[in-house]
Amino acid sequence: MFENTPFIIAELSGNHDQNFELAKSMITAAAKAGVDAIKLQTYTPDTMTLDVRHGEFMVSESDSLWHGSNLYDLYAKASTPWEWHKPLFEYAESLGLVAFSSPFDLSAVAFLESLDVPLYKIASFEMTDIPLIQAVAKTGKPIIMSTGMASFEEIEEAIAAIRAIGDNPLTLLKCTSTYPAKIADSNLLTMADLAKRTGCSVGLSDHTQGIGAAVAAMALGATVIEKHFVLDRSAGGVDAAFSMEPAEMKALVETCRSAKEALGTVTYGGSEAEQKAKKYRRSIYITQDLPSGTVLSDQHLKIIRPSLGLAPKHWSEVVGRTLASDVQKGQPLFWDLME
Repeated sequence: MFENTPFIIAELSGNHDQNFELAKSMITAAAKAGVDAIKLQTYTPDTMTLDVRHGEFMVSESDSLWHGSNLYDLYAKASTPWEWHKPLFEYAESLGLVAFSSPFDLSAVAFLESLDVPLYKIASFEMTDIPLIQAVAKTGKPIIMSTGMASFEEIEEAIAAIRAIGDNPLTLLKCTSTYPAKIADSNLLTMADLAKRTGCSVGLSDHTQGIGAAVAAMALGATVIEKHFVLDRSAGGVDAAFSMEPAEMKALVETCRSAKEALGTVTYGGSEAEQKAKKYRRSIYITQDLPSGTVLSDQHLKIIRPSLGLAPKHWSEVVGRTLASDVQKGQPLFWDLME
């Protein structure tokens, strides 16, 4: 599905703080960090919720980054103005990046189609929005879908909704929908199981702090890694607490690329680069000058490096054999030296 794997995505989210030039600077920094793509989120507060200021429309969880916030106001603050999408996409593409977005309703899908985005991301909280998933599937474009809190049955329903419409390339992301997420809640083995049970490509949308979860995901077969991005956490931003700064993103990119390279292929007998090192294995050597006719004992022989003589496995076969010719100390033992 992607030219590079892992395909590494910098999620801008609302960390641009409604500042267009800051959004451009974030894209510049993401490109310098070596990511493959940047992603926006396409919604307005009215496509996300109602302008109601009590009850369930307030963030009541005391451990939430957004405790006490009104949902409508929060989405207004975090949204990316739709008129920014085209110039930001074009700027990202000019830097060699793939640029796309997560739509949050049908109007966003129609808008993104007008910009001819190359692929779509379904956010974890929208995984059960079957009409939205169907609209994205109808575009025929690749889909990345975060599974978040979804049960396996809900994941199957979403996949079935896509497959009933088309054969869009599909990647499922393991995602822990807490912000920030604890590393212990990553449960990355689920990602590998998801690949096995669905046959889909898999990856990680990572809300933990640091790069450990992403690198571990690589070893388990992740083809996509998504991380929220910010220029400076100390400057704030709606998602700043669990977003990566440029130097951290660069480290993530380099480490994930190295991890992918390290996986290599199933190889026994040593790589091509290791063949010369085989010389420094052990073999059987003569430990002293000996005349022909000597019956070899363990006093005459030693298993040492290098490996130019008989292999150590032949030790019991050569002890007690008679020398057929004179030998010198430091000479490797071969069959033709013995009767």
